[in-house]
Amino acid sequence: MNRTLFSFLLLCSTLGAVGQEPEKEGIHQTLDTWHRAASEADFDTYFDLLTEDAVFVGTDATEVWGKAAFMSFSKPYFDRGKAWSFTAVQRNIYVDSGQNIAWFDELLDTWMLLCRGSGVLKKVNGEWKISHYVLSITIPNDEVNPVIALKKENDSTLLQTLIRRD
Repeated sequence: MNRTLFSFLLLCSTLGAVGQEPEKEGIHQTLDTWHRAASEADFDTYFDLLTEDAVFVGTDATEVWGKAAFMSFSKPYFDRGKAWSFTAVQRNIYVDSGQNIAWFDELLDTWMLLCRGSGVLKKVNGEWKISHYVLSITIPNDEVNPVIALKKENDSTLLQTLIRRD
Protein backbone atom coordinates (compact mmCIF):
# COMPACT_ATOMS: atom_id res chain seq x y z
CA MET A 1 0.00 0.00 0.00
CA ASN A 2 1.48 3.39 -0.86
CA ARG A 3 2.11 5.96 1.87
CA THR A 4 -0.51 8.42 0.63
CA LEU A 5 -3.28 5.83 0.68
CA PHE A 6 -2.13 4.53 4.05
CA SER A 7 -2.09 8.06 5.51
CA PHE A 8 -5.57 8.76 4.12
CA LEU A 9 -6.98 5.53 5.61
CA LEU A 10 -5.34 6.24 8.95
CA LEU A 11 -6.80 9.76 8.99
CA CYS A 12 -10.29 8.46 8.13
CA SER A 13 -10.21 5.82 10.85
CA THR A 14 -8.99 8.38 13.39
CA LEU A 15 -11.70 10.85 12.45
CA GLY A 16 -14.33 8.14 12.75
CA ALA A 17 -13.10 7.19 16.21
CA VAL A 18 -12.93 10.85 17.31
CA GLY A 19 -16.51 11.40 16.10
CA GLN A 20 -17.68 8.47 18.21
CA GLU A 21 -16.16 9.69 21.49
CA PRO A 22 -18.96 12.17 22.32
CA GLU A 23 -21.48 9.43 21.48
CA LYS A 24 -19.72 6.96 23.75
CA GLU A 25 -19.68 9.51 26.57
CA GLY A 26 -23.43 10.00 26.16
CA ILE A 27 -23.93 6.22 26.26
CA HIS A 28 -21.82 5.92 29.42
CA GLN A 29 -23.96 8.65 31.01
CA THR A 30 -27.20 6.94 29.98
CA LEU A 31 -26.13 3.57 31.40
CA ASP A 32 -24.68 5.07 34.59
CA THR A 33 -27.83 7.16 35.15
CA TRP A 34 -29.99 4.08 34.55
CA HIS A 35 -28.10 2.00 37.11
CA ARG A 36 -28.11 4.89 39.61
CA ALA A 37 -31.87 5.36 39.17
CA ALA A 38 -32.44 1.74 40.24
CA SER A 39 -30.26 2.12 43.34
CA GLU A 40 -32.11 5.34 44.24
CA ALA A 41 -35.53 3.83 43.45
CA ASP A 42 -36.20 6.51 40.83
CA PHE A 43 -38.81 4.58 38.86
CA ASP A 44 -39.57 7.33 36.32
CA THR A 45 -35.94 8.02 35.41
CA TYR A 46 -35.16 4.31 35.19
CA PHE A 47 -37.99 3.52 32.79
CA ASP A 48 -37.73 6.79 30.83
CA LEU A 49 -34.26 5.62 29.74
CA LEU A 50 -35.80 2.59 28.00
CA THR A 51 -37.30 2.73 24.52
CA GLU A 52 -41.02 2.01 24.31
CA ASP A 53 -40.27 -1.36 22.69
CA ALA A 54 -37.46 -2.23 25.13
CA VAL A 55 -36.79 -5.80 26.23
CA PHE A 56 -35.12 -6.78 29.52
CA VAL A 57 -33.66 -10.29 29.82
CA GLY A 58 -32.96 -11.33 33.40
CA THR A 59 -30.77 -14.03 34.89
CA ASP A 60 -33.59 -16.59 35.16
CA ALA A 61 -34.35 -18.46 31.92
CA THR A 62 -38.00 -17.37 32.17
CA GLU A 63 -37.22 -13.65 32.48
CA VAL A 64 -37.79 -11.98 29.12
CA TRP A 65 -39.89 -8.87 29.60
CA GLY A 66 -41.22 -6.13 27.39
CA LYS A 67 -41.14 -2.69 28.98
CA ALA A 68 -44.66 -2.76 30.43
CA ALA A 69 -44.21 -6.21 31.98
CA PHE A 70 -40.80 -5.23 33.38
CA MET A 71 -42.34 -2.10 34.88
CA SER A 72 -45.03 -4.19 36.60
CA PHE A 73 -42.47 -6.68 37.90
CA SER A 74 -40.14 -3.92 39.13
CA LYS A 75 -42.66 -1.54 40.70
CA PRO A 76 -42.78 -3.26 44.13
CA TYR A 77 -38.98 -3.13 44.38
CA PHE A 78 -38.90 0.59 43.56
CA ASP A 79 -41.79 1.25 45.98
CA ARG A 80 -39.68 -0.17 48.83
CA GLY A 81 -37.15 2.62 48.30
CA LYS A 82 -34.35 0.68 46.65
CA ALA A 83 -34.66 -1.60 43.65
CA TRP A 84 -31.16 -2.98 43.01
CA SER A 85 -27.69 -1.58 42.92
CA PHE A 86 -25.45 -2.37 39.94
CA THR A 87 -22.20 -0.50 39.43
CA ALA A 88 -20.28 -0.84 36.18
CA VAL A 89 -16.63 -1.67 36.79
CA GLN A 90 -15.74 -2.20 33.13
CA ARG A 91 -17.60 -1.33 29.95
CA ASN A 92 -17.03 -1.68 26.20
CA ILE A 93 -19.13 0.40 23.82
CA TYR A 94 -19.46 0.07 20.06
CA VAL A 95 -21.28 2.59 17.86
CA ASP A 96 -22.52 2.07 14.31
CA SER A 97 -21.21 4.35 11.57
CA GLY A 98 -24.49 6.29 11.51
CA GLN A 99 -24.14 6.91 15.26
CA ASN A 100 -27.76 5.96 15.93
CA ILE A 101 -27.29 2.40 17.24
CA ALA A 102 -24.83 1.23 19.87
CA TRP A 103 -24.14 -2.04 21.62
CA PHE A 104 -22.17 -2.70 24.76
CA ASP A 105 -21.07 -5.16 27.38
CA GLU A 106 -20.26 -4.33 30.96
CA LEU A 107 -19.06 -6.08 34.08
CA LEU A 108 -21.11 -5.12 37.12
CA ASP A 109 -20.57 -5.14 40.86
CA THR A 110 -23.92 -6.35 42.23
CA TRP A 111 -25.46 -8.11 45.24
CA MET A 112 -24.94 -11.29 43.17
CA LEU A 113 -21.24 -10.35 43.01
CA LEU A 114 -19.83 -10.03 39.48
CA CYS A 115 -22.44 -10.00 36.70
CA ARG A 116 -22.39 -9.08 33.04
CA GLY A 117 -24.79 -6.72 31.36
CA SER A 118 -25.00 -6.37 27.61
CA GLY A 119 -27.38 -4.66 25.31
CA VAL A 120 -28.35 -2.28 22.55
CA LEU A 121 -29.10 1.41 22.65
CA LYS A 122 -30.91 3.52 20.05
CA LYS A 123 -30.86 7.24 19.61
CA VAL A 124 -34.42 8.51 20.04
CA ASN A 125 -35.05 12.22 19.46
CA GLY A 126 -31.33 12.89 19.94
CA GLU A 127 -31.07 10.93 23.22
CA TRP A 128 -29.59 7.49 23.85
CA LYS A 129 -32.21 5.01 25.11
CA ILE A 130 -31.76 1.38 26.11
CA SER A 131 -33.59 -0.90 23.71
CA HIS A 132 -32.39 -4.33 24.84
CA TYR A 133 -30.62 -5.35 28.04
CA VAL A 134 -29.37 -8.77 29.10
CA LEU A 135 -28.20 -9.46 32.65
CA SER A 136 -26.05 -12.56 33.21
CA ILE A 137 -24.39 -14.07 36.23
CA THR A 138 -20.75 -14.76 35.47
CA ILE A 139 -19.46 -18.26 36.22
CA PRO A 140 -15.76 -19.13 36.20
CA ASN A 141 -15.10 -21.89 33.64
CA ASP A 142 -13.69 -24.17 36.34
CA GLU A 143 -17.01 -23.92 38.24
CA VAL A 144 -19.40 -24.67 35.37
CA ASN A 145 -19.91 -28.36 36.21
CA PRO A 146 -21.12 -27.73 39.79
CA VAL A 147 -23.47 -25.02 38.47
CA ILE A 148 -24.84 -27.40 35.83
CA ALA A 149 -25.52 -29.95 38.57
CA LEU A 150 -27.25 -27.30 40.66
CA LYS A 151 -29.63 -26.24 37.89
CA LYS A 152 -30.06 -29.54 36.09
CA GLU A 153 -33.50 -30.47 37.45
CA ASN A 154 -35.00 -27.03 36.93
CA ASP A 155 -33.51 -26.66 33.43
CA SER A 156 -34.68 -30.13 32.40
CA THR A 157 -38.25 -29.30 33.41
CA LEU A 158 -38.15 -25.95 31.63
CA LEU A 159 -36.64 -27.49 28.49
CA GLN A 160 -39.47 -30.03 28.31
CA THR A 161 -42.00 -27.22 28.61
CA LEU A 162 -40.30 -25.22 25.87
CA ILE A 163 -39.94 -28.21 23.55
CA ARG A 164 -43.66 -29.04 23.91
CA ARG A 165 -44.61 -25.50 22.84
CA ASP A 166 -42.92 -25.84 19.44
